[in-house]
Amino acid sequence: MEIELTDKQLEDQKIFKEFTDNEIAPYADRNDNEERTPPETIEKLANKGYLGFVIPEEHGGSGGDMITYGLLCEEIGRGSSSILSLLTVQGMTSLSILRWGDDHQIEKYLSGLAKGEMIGAFGLTEPNIGSDANNVETVAELRNGKYILNGRKKWISFGQIADIFLILAQCNGKPTTFIVEKNTPGFSVHPLSGLMGFRSAMIAELHLNECAIPEENLLGKIGFGFSYVVNYALDFGRYNVGWGCVGLIRAALEASLLYTQSRKQFGALLRKHQLIQQMITDMITDLTAARMLSYQAGYLKDSGDPRTIMETSIAKYFASRAAVKASGNALQIHGANGTSSEYPVQRYFRDAKIMEIIEGSTQMQQMIISRYGYQHFI
Repeated sequence: MEIELTDKQLEDQKIFKEFTDNEIAPYADRNDNEERTPPETIEKLANKGYLGFVIPEEHGGSGGDMITYGLLCEEIGRGSSSILSLLTVQGMTSLSILRWGDDHQIEKYLSGLAKGEMIGAFGLTEPNIGSDANNVETVAELRNGKYILNGRKKWISFGQIADIFLILAQCNGKPTTFIVEKNTPGFSVHPLSGLMGFRSAMIAELHLNECAIPEENLLGKIGFGFSYVVNYALDFGRYNVGWGCVGLIRAALEASLLYTQSRKQFGALLRKHQLIQQMITDMITDLTAARMLSYQAGYLKDSGDPRTIMETSIAKYFASRAAVKASGNALQIHGANGTSSEYPVQRYFRDAKIMEIIEGSTQMQQMIISRYGYQHFI
């Protein structure tokens, strides 16, 4: 595996960092308090080509490779986990349509998603169904040439402002994915607020009440919903989250390094205390390990190696747990100050816990990785 970045990737990395430093990080706490992402921020992301970074150029995207995309996710994740989640769901929606959509669906939706003219959301989780997505309770029935959807979806990132939604529903008893546009009669969006983390991700609950969509809005085939569309999208989502956690660990580390160089206790700078040094050491080590695991997953994705699915789960599993540890240590280092909105470490801590839940919880990754172990190490 070649882990040395090319000159182009190094240059792109600098551009991503500058964008985050100027357009994301300075406003992240304000957006968190207001529980919104300003439209101008989304427009800037779109203008830079970040919302369609991995979509081929012929479909309006940037045609970027997965390693470079990972570098983008690290920088955006360093600035705001909520903004990272926009890249996550936009990519999950776009790539699902690119992979499983027919010519009409690709022509109608993909260019708009790639250019940021449309925002996409992924309607998977429900009030009663989380990790067990194969058994969603939303149902779809074909009547008179239209699919009629009934059910509810919950915890949908950027559901408040999305233009199209990929909705997983049971059709003829089989998990199936449908494209639902926001103005469809019978479809309504209900904002969720007061959440622990990802507060500016504009999370929503979706209600589908006799929601009628054209038969042509079936994505893929009946029964393809979970095994094909959802699993394909989740693999991409886990890759995003893994790299985003690398950025979050880095943010926690950088905040801790700055704080311990100026804060004194017992007549010495915090950086001089051995227990503080231990926490800093753990952050640096976990950051390096999480980044290497994410590089490995991206390298395998770019080379078309099917092992990337498992390596992505491993990267997401390790990086999300490491982000919780790093952000917790950062908050501990800051003491009471860390609990204040004047310091971003409290946001890092809250967001890091969400990273352990989304796109397959820590426990789901443990099940996946352990099954892999029994198959390949015995």
